[in-house]
Amino acid sequence: MAHVPQVKIPATYIRGGTSKGVFFRREDLPARAREPGAARDALLLRVIGSPDPYAKQIDGMGGATSSTSKTVIVDRSARDGHDVDYLFGQVSIDSAFVDWSGNCGNLSAAVGPFAISNGLVDPARVPRDGVAVVRIWQANIGKTIVAHVPMTNGEVQETGDFELDGVTFPAAEVQLEFMDPAAEEEGAGGSMFPTGNLVDDLEVPGLGTLKATMINAGIPTIFVNAEAIGYKGTELQDAINGDPKALAMFESLRAHGAVRMGLIKSIDEAAKRQHTPKIAFVAKPVGYTASSGKPVAAGDVDLLVRALSMGKLHHAMMGTAAVAIGTAAAIPGTLVNLAAGGGERQAVRFGHPSGTLRVGAEAVKVEGEWSVAKAIMSRSARVLMEGWVRVPGDSF
Repeated sequence: MAHVPQVKIPATYIRGGTSKGVFFRREDLPARAREPGAARDALLLRVIGSPDPYAKQIDGMGGATSSTSKTVIVDRSARDGHDVDYLFGQVSIDSAFVDWSGNCGNLSAAVGPFAISNGLVDPARVPRDGVAVVRIWQANIGKTIVAHVPMTNGEVQETGDFELDGVTFPAAEVQLEFMDPAAEEEGAGGSMFPTGNLVDDLEVPGLGTLKATMINAGIPTIFVNAEAIGYKGTELQDAINGDPKALAMFESLRAHGAVRMGLIKSIDEAAKRQHTPKIAFVAKPVGYTASSGKPVAAGDVDLLVRALSMGKLHHAMMGTAAVAIGTAAAIPGTLVNLAAGGGERQAVRFGHPSGTLRVGAEAVKVEGEWSVAKAIMSRSARVLMEGWVRVPGDSF
């Protein structure tokens, strides 16, 4: 019996923010996987180890959570004013599906460092010491991200004393600017609030009618009040991820919100759009103990937020959802803004399961429409391993 040998593909395994992913230069991918399509999806599924009915991804690079089942493709950009194009693929764990519908804000922090280290940025734009400014075209959502990457002795600086809740060890700070973060989603008309309202009455069978803020910023996100669905906003992962009824409730809420936002036409389509929209719940500040054992006092934060990613409560906060939180907090009258005490604000610090995070955004209202020029937050990134990944030659 003939056996097909494995194929070696240059790749880098990187932690970006509170996520991990396998990064590729587009030019290093096998020719048939450089363009969108079945071959590319099949390759990335096999790299990550999906679909896996055991939900462990033992035979791949994935870590069996939404935060670690991720892939990134980076290429030199032909777009004016940009250095690189960044494409993100969220790989399903238990089904043969790669979701290309949104960005990963956490891995965005690793794109600039990866691009510099892999020769994708004009060397003339990279200082030997100081901060390199990398302009990134986020191809999934058609938005610009500006990464400020520290450089030391001609190399990307990865070590440092910047601490990020949800990441065990300190590293170098990478500041990200998400420019004009209102997502231009199909069916949403490019509007920050696709329904035209800051708060909607969202009817969900089995739950009744809930107040909801549905926003396109960073990533399409549906916010509801914690108390309206029986929570306090202090929950950690085990309180929700071990409760099948709760997970089903959140998925129903997410699906009905997606229809209302115009992202899908029927709730049946939600299963094929797992990455977006996100569902989150907010509450006013109270003290709690983070998953690390660190105490978070009510006075440490402006509000509490918990968010689900790929059907499970996230261990910290998705970077794109943090952009949505910062944007919504800056707009008086949204549920996020009201949970933070209302009024105008240019930054917000929120509590999540692993601790706290600060994100800044400035909103302005022009001719009755809200807009945000940019949202700003800091993450960190570190290369964990580089070399080649191997996949069976007949797997894609």
